[in-house]
Amino acid sequence: MHGLLIINPHATTTGGETARRVASSLAGLVDLEVVHTQHRGHARELAAAARDELVIVLGGDGAINEAVNGIMSRPPCAGDPPVLAVIPGGGGNVLARGLGVPMDTAAAVARIEQVIAAGRYRTIGLGLADDRYFTFSAGLGMDAEVVGEVDRLRAAGHRESATLFLGTMMRSYYGGTDRRTPALTLERDGPKPVTDLFMTIITNRSPWTYFRSRALLPVPNPDFNSGLDVLALRKLRLTTIFGSVGQMLWVRRRSPRGRNVLSVPGLEAFTVRSARPIALQVDGEYLGQTESVRFQFVPHAIRVAA
Repeated sequence: MHGLLIINPHATTTGGETARRVASSLAGLVDLEVVHTQHRGHARELAAAARDELVIVLGGDGAINEAVNGIMSRPPCAGDPPVLAVIPGGGGNVLARGLGVPMDTAAAVARIEQVIAAGRYRTIGLGLADDRYFTFSAGLGMDAEVVGEVDRLRAAGHRESATLFLGTMMRSYYGGTDRRTPALTLERDGPKPVTDLFMTIITNRSPWTYFRSRALLPVPNPDFNSGLDVLALRKLRLTTIFGSVGQMLWVRRRSPRGRNVLSVPGLEAFTVRSARPIALQVDGEYLGQTESVRFQFVPHAIRVAA
């Protein structure tokens, strides 16, 4: 099998020695080309240009998202979809955790080797936000505002951590986001539009994120193959936010509930509109502001070595 190993040298835990060990371990099993990314968007360019049937990413969720979008931009193939393998190297590693990939680098490589040797791959669906694919989540509103500010802080030298996200969220809540005027509307074919929403989280039947090692689950039983799930807030109060987060952390049998919480699971397509420009993120990558996003679920989009 021919493979392309994309390494993000700026990810949280991808030092030079780690990258060398990964390349050396995989070289005996895969005819491997190794490339380090040089700039934002480079992983997408590399994955799009490669003709390899296996793309391996050593990096975080941002590099993985870029690689997935590169793979999906290739002309459709008549056979099986390309194979993606992920080796956790970022601060969050949400997709890797959701797929059950070990966080230890050596264990993750060993898992990939076992899957490749057996040829037993998983096929998962993807979300599509306009023309941008995402693997586990997207969001509009305060969620995306926090992601954008964390990106800025990381670029200034701060290390990604749960503490950084929590502190940024509190600063956004008290000093940035609009908590008075809801701007978002959820539109679906058939049901009446749902208006007056402050923020929406869209997940690919997967964890939204992780707090340390525990998944925040907007819906029970994540499987990456059951459509897109929407969780939205009608009020932007700390009690609503932390109540929903607490339910996602500790209640495993159902979606979060509450008077100011909207949960809609298993959607194939829908649109979220905003009355004003509002922040958008996909897979933890800030994409700027928008006023309308069309979301679609793309079934059986990609195979994963996990």
